[in-house]
Amino acid sequence: MNLDAQHPLATGLTADSRLIRAYQGTRPDVTPVWFMRQAGRSLPEYRSLRVGTRMLDACLDPEMASEITLQPVRRHNVDAGILFSDIVIPLKLVGVDVEIVAGTGPVLGTAVRTAKDVAQLTALDPAVLDESLAPITAAVARTVAELGSTPLIGFAGAPFTLAAYLVEGGPSKDHIHARTLMHSDPDAWAVLMAWTAEVTGRFLRAQVLAGASAAQLFDSWAGALSLADYTRFVAPASTAAIAHVLDLTYDEGAAGTDASDDASVRRNVPVVHFGVGTGELLKEMHSVGADVVGVDYRVPLDEANRRLGGLVPVQGNVDPALLAAPWPVLEAHVLDVLERGRTAPSHVLNLGHGVPPMTDPNVLTRLVAFVHEVTAVSTDGAAGTDGVPEAPVIAPPAS
Repeated sequence: MNLDAQHPLATGLTADSRLIRAYQGTRPDVTPVWFMRQAGRSLPEYRSLRVGTRMLDACLDPEMASEITLQPVRRHNVDAGILFSDIVIPLKLVGVDVEIVAGTGPVLGTAVRTAKDVAQLTALDPAVLDESLAPITAAVARTVAELGSTPLIGFAGAPFTLAAYLVEGGPSKDHIHARTLMHSDPDAWAVLMAWTAEVTGRFLRAQVLAGASAAQLFDSWAGALSLADYTRFVAPASTAAIAHVLDLTYDEGAAGTDASDDASVRRNVPVVHFGVGTGELLKEMHSVGADVVGVDYRVPLDEANRRLGGLVPVQGNVDPALLAAPWPVLEAHVLDVLERGRTAPSHVLNLGHGVPPMTDPNVLTRLVAFVHEVTAVSTDGAAGTDGVPEAPVIAPPAS
């Protein structure tokens, strides 16, 4: 299915951006940068805007969600926005009793532990999302209109991560109940995973149709699994979730030609797959249908590239802990990440997890400017300066 003719990829507005080119495996003139969890916690303008508003309510307020999404793009000059939302939003909208508890995370009203529990949960029809996701699609459309040529990334939680929350009833260190269910009742587990794949796949598709130029699937808790368990019990559902956007394509015409010209190329919306502690799963995470694999801070990018066969664009993987280190320490680490990232077909610089809430926003701004300058290719083909660029301190917009 071709995207709407007014979609930013179809019009060419974002198709030639650094981010999309890198996701397609082509090295742009400058290494693109964005940060997971860039929209929110570390920004004073975000905290000011969120006063008195619960997390999920903020996600479902199109004006607020759009403004929060745009804040880090304005402040840091990152190469992409990522929609301010939460992976449990589609669960909430389909009828699951879930709330975000400050300092804890998603908490479910009832844990799903038995085949009967799974049957009751999966009786909720994911098709209701076609209408109930209206606040999300409105936020995407509003944001895309403001971003212009800067692409917006849509995102969703992978089926296993959603299932883990549902079975555990909230956050867990080892996801023991989820791992027990997959082995003790594989039929019930398969039904649960098929349902979460449908729910989160619809969430991801709605964002892309509304204007997102790329999609990222987060499997935050897949690192708790062995390779064998991931392959047998999880990968099929992740494949099904990603399939919701793989059929969304656009015609990229050669410069100066019409999209219907023989020189045009049919492209899919790029999909990134990221997990935490998933170094042993990288190849399988790519095989579910992803174009790009996000790598956390535990595995060097050159080693990740080797595990992926040297053929897959990578994203990552600055250690978030180093954002609070002295600048020379952070700089040396970032240069090392960039150097290792050069072994892959292309590289998008990101963190190996999300922005910690105590991060100084000016460090992120300076880091983006540094990466842009140090990776720039001059007209004679030489890499840019190795000096430390001083990024401007940008005042937050008035709330």
